[in-house]
Amino acid sequence: MHIVIGLVIAFLLVLLFARRNHATRQCRWRADKTGDRDGLRKYRCMACGAEGFADKPGPPRYCKLDESL
Repeated sequence: MHIVIGLVIAFLLVLLFARRNHATRQCRWRADKTGDRDGLRKYRCMACGAEGFADKPGPPRYCKLDESL
């Protein structure tokens, strides 16, 4: 019985963490240092061509192409 409960909990955790980065799963962000401005880092998605800026380290968390539609 404990094994079944453990498997259910593990399955739910996998679903939770897989859903967490769903918005950028298809995006492949690359830094574009030539476009940096005012302390913001410029990123360009190689999959869809969207551009985004981030003030924190790392690429944007959401696909910017969805915002323009």
